[in-house]
Formats: sequence, structure tokens, C-alpha cells
Amino acid sequence: MTTIHELYREQTVSTNLDIAWDFIRTPRNLNRITPDDMSFEIVSDLPEEMYNGLLIEYRIGIPIIGKQTWLSELKHIRDRHSFVDEQRCGPYRFWYHYHEITEVDNGVRFIDRVNYIMPFGPFGEIARALYVKKELNKIFDYRREAMERHLG
Repeated sequence: MTTIHELYREQTVSTNLDIAWDFIRTPRNLNRITPDDMSFEIVSDLPEEMYNGLLIEYRIGIPIIGKQTWLSELKHIRDRHSFVDEQRCGPYRFWYHYHEITEVDNGVRFIDRVNYIMPFGPFGEIARALYVKKELNKIFDYRREAMERHLG
């Protein structure tokens, strides 16, 4: 049986919508919100601003497996509101990451909703239980701190 997992994060940063959107629509800022100790490298040439259909290629290090290519497509961009990055090839069987920003009384609320399916059936589920879930939480914990540092 295939299990679709969800990671959901929400945070409010004391900034305005224009500054928040300028930050998240700039693909090179992904490096600024990714933990330094993660073996992560963007290998594509990046435009100044994302657009529908933009493909971004990364190399990520996965324990035991080694370096792997991850190709994401940015789509469903709604100016100053939301976008999706969807894995086209990479370590997951399925990865769909919805990003949303909304102006609220005390700043801007950022929402990340990731739906993903592990590869390798039951072996992937074991890997998730032992490693992947903890790593994803670590990455998004770091992202929370980085967003506050760069925008708050």
C-alpha cells in the first residue's frame, strides 16, 4: 500500500508582503534557507526571478546512496501569494511542495505543505521512520530560523 505523507509548517515573520515575495521568488535564495551541513548544490543556471515551468536541478547527498540529482519544476505561481515546486526526478517517488504567503496583522504568514511518497515500498517506509522524517524536520526547522534571520 502506498502512503502519502504530509509535512506542514506555518510561521509568521515580521515583514511585509513585498519583501517576503521578493525573497521567495528569487531561486538563488534557496541556498540561504538550506542547512550548511546538508550536501546540497544548485547546478542549474538560475534566473533572477522564478517563472512557471522553471526547472531547477540540484545535487543532494543521501547517506548510503551518495549524490543524487533532483529536478524540480516551479509552477502554479500566483504573484505575491503562492507557488508549487514539484519533483520531476529525484529521491522521492512523489514530491509536491506548496508554498503560500499571506499578509496578516503582525507580518506575513508562510505556509509550507509538502506531500510526498517514499520510494522502495516498505524499505522506503523504514528509511522514513529511521532517518527521512527526522531530516525533513531538521531542514524545515532550519528554514524557519533562516526566514526569521533574513526577513524578520
